[in-house]
This record gives sequence, structure tokens and C-alpha cells, in this order.
Amino acid sequence: MPIFDAHLDLAFLAETGRDMHAPLETCRGRYQPAGVTLQSLREGGVTHCLGTIFTEAIDPSDRESEDGAWAYPMGDAEAAHVCGLRQLKLYQAWASAGVIALMPRVDRLSEPMRRPIHDSERIQLGILMECADPIRGPEEVEFWAEGGVIAVGLAWWRQGRYAGGNGTNASDSKAGLTGMGRGLVAELDRHGVVHDLSHLSQRATDDLLEATDAVVMASHSNCRALLGGEGNPEWQRHLSDETIREITRRGGVIGLNLIRNFIKTGLDRKDPNDRPSIDDCVAHVEHVCEIAGDRWCVGLGSDMDGGVPTTEMAAGIDSPGDFSKLGEALAQKGWSDGDVEGFLFGNWGRFWGSD
Repeated sequence: MPIFDAHLDLAFLAETGRDMHAPLETCRGRYQPAGVTLQSLREGGVTHCLGTIFTEAIDPSDRESEDGAWAYPMGDAEAAHVCGLRQLKLYQAWASAGVIALMPRVDRLSEPMRRPIHDSERIQLGILMECADPIRGPEEVEFWAEGGVIAVGLAWWRQGRYAGGNGTNASDSKAGLTGMGRGLVAELDRHGVVHDLSHLSQRATDDLLEATDAVVMASHSNCRALLGGEGNPEWQRHLSDETIREITRRGGVIGLNLIRNFIKTGLDRKDPNDRPSIDDCVAHVEHVCEIAGDRWCVGLGSDMDGGVPTTEMAAGIDSPGDFSKLGEALAQKGWSDGDVEGFLFGNWGRFWGSD
């Protein structure tokens, strides 16, 4: 069964020194043991994915910030642009070499994607910009869209130039959309670029949903209600029931994030063996479906190797070849073959095939 993974930091991993064309055993780079290379995705049956442009604003006072080719000084639009452009050009180079095929924007698709014939050579990849800071101004949206970007999240963890990320103070009025952010929202809508809510602060999420009536998604987010609610210090990283309801009401899809502390609270983060179960993952999937009243609204957004080794993933999920275990667990919960196929591929496939 083919798989669509809506969140993979592939260009970022290449920037960290990983050989994305090698098998996992010899791929080198940070975040070992590794789970994701292009080869492991093909071998695991991932035929479609969203590959991110991941950039990070660095606060000099934060000693935990990781420096690298993806990092730029906070508020420096030119430096952010350079960081993002490097990753965009990498995806374009992979496409030119025939390693991947770039997915078109939604408004360019003439018909929905069907169940694909597995192409062992080329992964169909849509580019997701995880933080909009590399876009120097709203007038530059067309450049990025023409270059292959089909989805954008306005901010990552910190405060960005367009919106507040999930690490900002929830009570800070500046954590919502900025004036320039509202202009960017309009331009993204005009060019058919999808909004990704996964890293926005709650205030920015609410502002965005008020500013546009477009279909939106959350590429790699889980359920706040299953993660301690607002008592969890990381509560803004997870979706409230109200936000889930609005995403699904608009026809959006939510991608299950497989990073362990985004699945279950109370884990011993120093113990690599203290990992949530696949049943814990399924609980988030079913919670989304319960709120939506259907099973068409959820898929996979694994975030595998998104700055962490595979020991930070759910137990039993160590490479893309293990994603099928999620489908098996859903089947054991009574999901039909069609519903399981929807989770693994069809729901994201329909989302990116709609107009």
C-alpha cells in the first residue's frame, strides 16, 4: 500500500551532513540512529511526501540553538532568504536529476491524484516552507510558488516576521499575525499556496483562521486534549479540539506526528527506551476522527528525523518501512481497508488533488 508522509525535513537533513542517497546504515551526519534517506523512503513505500524548507531564527542569548546553514539571525530577512533558497535549490536539483518529481500547487491540478503506481525511482514531493521568514516580503510569494513551494507555515517555534510560533508567550499580543503577515496570507491565498498551522501560536492560529476562509492543514500535529491540555508547557504545539474542528470543517487534513513527546506526556526523555506505543499514536488519530465525525481528515505527518534520532519516535517506528504498522493497528481497531488506505495515502492524496 503506498504511503503519503506530509512532513519530512529532507533538505535540512542534507544540510546537517546526511547523505540522502545512501542506505540508513551508511548515511552519516547528525541525529543517529537515522530513519530517513531517499532510499529508505522508497524502500518503505513512501511514494508521496511534503519535503520542508526548514530554517531557524537564532537568538544569540539561547545557548541551545543549533547553528548551521539553515540558521539566520532573528529578524534578518536577507539571511533567512539565503538559507531558504539553498534548500529550495536542493529540491530543484533532485528533481532535475530525476530523483524526485515536484508536485504542482493545488490550483494547477486538473484532476485528483489516484492510487499511484509505485515508482521505485522517483518520489512525488511537494515543498513545504516550515517558516515563512525566507520570503522577504509578500510580493515575493510568486517567486517561491513558481519554484515549487505548495504550502507555507507562517512561523516556526520563535516569533517570526509574519507571526508568532508555538514557543512564544501565549498572552503576548505580538504572538499573533503581524501586519506584514496579514499581507502574506492574502498573497498565499492568491497564488493557491496552502497554509500549514502546525507551528503557529494559538493567537496566530486564531488570527489566521479569521483572516482567510481558505482550506488549511496541520502537516504534523497531534491532539492537545491527549497531551495534558494547557497544563502542558508545550500546549501551543498541539491542536485544540476547536482548531481540529475548524481545520476539518474546511476540508483540511491533519498529519499524525510520531515524535514521542508529541504523542504521550510523562516520558523519561533521558531514557531512549521510554517510547509511546503505536496504540498511543492511534489514540490521536481516532480523537481527530471523533471530532470530525469522519475518517477522511487525518493522515501521516511523521516528522521522522526532524532534528532528533529515531529513538525519539514511537516504539517500533524506526524507519519508513515501519509506517505500515500504523495501518495494521487501525485495522485491528475495526477500520475498513478503505479507511486504512485513506490514512496511509488517500486522504492527503485527495487533499492535494482538490481544487
